[in-house]
Amino acid sequence: MALLTGGCECGAIRYQAQEAPFDAGWCHCRICQRISGAPAQPWALFTVETFGYVKGEPRVYRSSSFGERRFCGDCGASIEFRLRENPTEISINIGTLDDPSLVPPRKHIWTRSQVSWFATADDLPTFLEYEPENGG
Repeated sequence: MALLTGGCECGAIRYQAQEAPFDAGWCHCRICQRISGAPAQPWALFTVETFGYVKGEPRVYRSSSFGERRFCGDCGASIEFRLRENPTEISINIGTLDDPSLVPPRKHIWTRSQVSWFATADDLPTFLEYEPENGG
């Protein structure tokens, strides 16, 4: 039985995770801002071996020289991000979880590009770029 489940808005893509994410946070980088259309995007990090698609296959978009994103080809929902240099991890957009409240963010990364009018209203740690101790 899956610990966490989720999918896109139209239901064409469904996924499940067998373990809880090992990290979660808000990303304020310009790429996430442009992809989401929001000032920041919340991500949950899973190991690839504990995550799988159970319905449909997302389309792949190479958003940079270092990473690629997967999204629903029908409704356009942004589902995941993968760093090319770290193929064992997958970042899932927390908003695509069936119950996003189960995975609260623990930090803010890439605050160097945080939108000036978007003030964080929490006491989570912030990092100008990646979190130094774990690379993301």
